[in-house]
Amino acid sequence: MARGLDRGPRPADHPAMTDADGRRRTYSGAPWESEVGYCRAVRVGDRIWVTGTAPVAEGGGVHAPGDAYAQARRCLDLIERALRDLGADLSSVVRTRMFVTDVSRWRDYGRAHRERFADHPPATTMVEVRALIHPDMLVEIEADAVVG
Repeated sequence: MARGLDRGPRPADHPAMTDADGRRRTYSGAPWESEVGYCRAVRVGDRIWVTGTAPVAEGGGVHAPGDAYAQARRCLDLIERALRDLGADLSSVVRTRMFVTDVSRWRDYGRAHRERFADHPPATTMVEVRALIHPDMLVEIEADAVVG
């Protein structure tokens, strides 16, 4: 198992934090955030950037190994949670980027994306990559949002 996948993605009491310069950040609670030096999402003014979000299961490990659709849904659920922490929701998303390990499964990833964004489709990109941090992960999704 890849380092950091032994814990759940977020403790229940992990609130969004505001820096001295007014930037708001939210964290998933994953141990690799402090190791690598990043947060789940950051808000500056009316803009939010959500980092690459992998399909980490609630109790740790990989969510739904082998199921591209379920993994994409899980990524989008985690993105939605980060957006809510920062006062937004999926309707605020203006761009997504999907990094996939098998682009021939584009319909599975795309179905999950369409279901969550049908009423407010963002610009999007899907790119095949050689690998993600864990060999059972099929997709990782980033999102950019504008609030208001």
